[in-house]
Amino acid sequence: MREDCDHLHEECGVFGVWSSGQDATRLVYFGLKALQHRGQESAGIAAADGDSIMMRKGLGLVDQVISQGDVAALAGKAAIGHVRYATSGARDWQCAQPHLSNFGDATIALAHNGTLVNADDVREDLVRQGVRFRSDSDSEAAASLIGLRAGDLHSVREAIRYMMRNLEGGYAIVLLCEDALYAFRDPHGIRPLVLGSLGKPEDGTWVVSSETCALDAIGADFVREVYPGEVVCVSSEGPSSEQGVPALAEARCIFEHVYFSRPDSVECGGTMYGMRFSMGRNLAREAPVETDLVIGVPDSGLPPAEGYAAELGIRYGEGFIKNRYVARTFIEPTQGMRELSVRMKLNALRDSVRNKRIVMVDDSIVRGTTMRQLVRMQRDAGAREVHVRIMCPEVRWPCFYGIDTDTQDQLISARYSPEEIRSFIGADSLAFLSLPGLLRCVPAGGYCTACYTGHYPVRVPPRQCEGHFLEGSHPRFPET
Repeated sequence: MREDCDHLHEECGVFGVWSSGQDATRLVYFGLKALQHRGQESAGIAAADGDSIMMRKGLGLVDQVISQGDVAALAGKAAIGHVRYATSGARDWQCAQPHLSNFGDATIALAHNGTLVNADDVREDLVRQGVRFRSDSDSEAAASLIGLRAGDLHSVREAIRYMMRNLEGGYAIVLLCEDALYAFRDPHGIRPLVLGSLGKPEDGTWVVSSETCALDAIGADFVREVYPGEVVCVSSEGPSSEQGVPALAEARCIFEHVYFSRPDSVECGGTMYGMRFSMGRNLAREAPVETDLVIGVPDSGLPPAEGYAAELGIRYGEGFIKNRYVARTFIEPTQGMRELSVRMKLNALRDSVRNKRIVMVDDSIVRGTTMRQLVRMQRDAGAREVHVRIMCPEVRWPCFYGIDTDTQDQLISARYSPEEIRSFIGADSLAFLSLPGLLRCVPAGGYCTACYTGHYPVRVPPRQCEGHFLEGSHPRFPET
């Protein structure tokens, strides 16, 4: 996990368009803008015009990387795009996506959301076969594997199936070649991917996205999710689907519902906002407290704070003002700079909290240092009491499938009790939503809750686990 960060972060978002009559690149540009919350450190678009693939990518926000001139130059009937939150050691231009790979005289472009746990083994095997890599990205390993196998098998479809059989982890991938757009998802469905359409079906404009909010941004209709293990292909012949690998036990990332997905994104007919509001209600039932005001930490803490207040009949109000014009910067990860970064983004609203007992709701506590600063800010603003409520269980275990956590010793809940954490952050009380309380707020189905329980749905090679767990901890992985 990045040293300058005290919240969990997901690595990226993907978007793709196949269009027989509209400017696919411009639609992807607007789709990426709607997914900017999923990654702010690099962006890229690749477009196909039927004969070749062109690409523009770089470090920065979508607007900083892709100009309107680029959008015009990349015009094509199909395009894919990517926004990325870079993990440690992967901040250079070469790690920005999409990644290109050649097979014969053809080219593919690939954009990936998630983490491939055995990518190092696959990369080493590809290097032995003469493949040269420009980065240490697992996404480039996937692109290179598909490109190599497509050349051997003379089929992109077969190469995708081969990749899905040989690379493990959580992934949602969009892939572009000169004559088709592909979208496929890991067999557990860990990372999200949805399918949409724009205009009438006969118009032939199809869209894939990490979230439904990006479909809304371009006026597309949600059709359905891409199923776990499924491969969707869109070409001039229209859309088609096949099962790339058999679907396994469903294990959707629960943190999509808690934090990552935008509040207006929809799953199973319900919005993330509604689910988070319900999390606040359940939190109030499990951990009520007599106070004067409920506030949320912007932005993900706002819906559960509303729900908490509604359940107990306590006034809901604003306790922080957020500066929405602060872009992500690559600052030195000193404690002083981290504290300054928090104050640049949030400021306590004195008139709202002065002389009041407040409940402050947030999505999670990772290191605890940011929450400690937020509590202090409320006290400095005049709050008499500060009670902290967290809309999910304690995060005790690292993630290997696409959330930016690294080692268990970085997680404060893995080392300290709730009472010790309360004392550290300086709150008058602290409570977390239980796992059953959380699961009652999301659609029925299977979820990956490994960050709370240590029960992982996909095996992780032993060398990938080295140094990630505290001594004496006992994570559980599938045997096969």
